[in-house]
Amino acid sequence: MTHPFDAALGLQPADEHHLTGNTSPAYANMVGPYGGMTAAQLLHAALQHPARLGDPVSLTVNYAAPVADGAFEVEARPLRTNRSTQHWLLLMTQGGEVVASGTALLAVRRPTWSAPEAVMPEAMPAFDSLQKRPTQGYPAWVSRYDMRFVCGGMGADFDGVEQPDSLTRLWLRDEPPRPLDFASLAAACDCFAPRLWVRRHQRSPAGTVTMTVYFHADAALLAAQGDRPLFGQARAQVLRDGYCDQLGEIWSADGQLLASTQQVQYYKT
Repeated sequence: MTHPFDAALGLQPADEHHLTGNTSPAYANMVGPYGGMTAAQLLHAALQHPARLGDPVSLTVNYAAPVADGAFEVEARPLRTNRSTQHWLLLMTQGGEVVASGTALLAVRRPTWSAPEAVMPEAMPAFDSLQKRPTQGYPAWVSRYDMRFVCGGMGADFDGVEQPDSLTRLWLRDEPPRPLDFASLAAACDCFAPRLWVRRHQRSPAGTVTMTVYFHADAALLAAQGDRPLFGQARAQVLRDGYCDQLGEIWSADGQLLASTQQVQYYKT
């Protein structure tokens, strides 16, 4: 049986640089589809291109307009290919209008001296020791993840009690479980609720304007992760004048930093 993520990810080639697809009700958000799925679809277009070289190093997606439910077209075009790096232009359009644009850097990774500096937070409760987040009352895409919060979760009541910070820590994995790959890692980087919601405990209009993912894992590290839970952490640095940033990290079950992400969110209060 096809996993809901793979069904939503499906793109059909139209010509050398264009593909067609459809939004998936399984990944619906409040307005249009879950932004993480849009990012995954754009990345997937480059990854399945016959001219692909290497694996993702970075991905930037700009959400230009709400994606309407239904059909869309993706253009994936390699702008420059060097000996070990490849730069991509990615566009999603509907009715001839751009709804999302992006760039990606792919590269052939080679063994070198390595020195990880980031350290996963210590003494986090285990995935199995935490309660699964209820999904009733949330958009459909939330049901596609098994989320278990350590801190910074959102209760169904949105009690309006302002918090001292917007820090979120959680375990998550695809629902049902699915082996991790680059597309699903990109999608997971957008799994965090808007920082305004966490800080103010209020559901106000908010959404991602632009998101960048930096991939620190190669294919072998993703294969070693399999379908085990991921650990995620996110927080804002500044919320001001209708926009805020978000710094996020996605870690493997055994403490390897797989991806870091930055995004800008707009909000209304």
